Amino acid sequence: MTHEDAGHYAAKHTVGTEPAAEITEAVRDKIKDGHISCAAMHKIASDLKKTPAEVGVAVDLIEARLNKCQMGLFGYTPDRRIVKPASEVSSELDEAIRNVLVDGRISCLSCWEIAKRFGIAKMDVASACEALEIRIFSCQLGAF
Repeated sequence: MTHEDAGHYAAKHTVGTEPAAEITEAVRDKIKDGHISCAAMHKIASDLKKTPAEVGVAVDLIEARLNKCQMGLFGYTPDRRIVKPASEVSSELDEAIRNVLVDGRISCLSCWEIAKRFGIAKMDVASACEALEIRIFSCQLGAF
């Protein structure tokens, strides 16, 4: 969704879509000034044994804004995104990223899996992707 779509997140979902009440309650508890962080949403999903996408739907239906993407792609002020291209990317990390590309892009989930496998920060994988000019798609929370 674009910046102009802010406040109309529920429109992404079919009329009548309703998340589990426990998800909605947990989300409402974490929203501050109309925003909820990526980390908070993933924690809710983990705690409730739900998918991040289910939590994302609840946030959309409440019309809250997701911020502080753990890969630095969006949700920061004043520049929105904080991830910068890595100055260099190891051949091992380059290969791991390229091995999971779909149509020349990498999913958010694949980035997280690579970060875990290499024992590095998620934002380091995003930085490598920036340096390699590889776009990240399919946010686990449904933001993009």
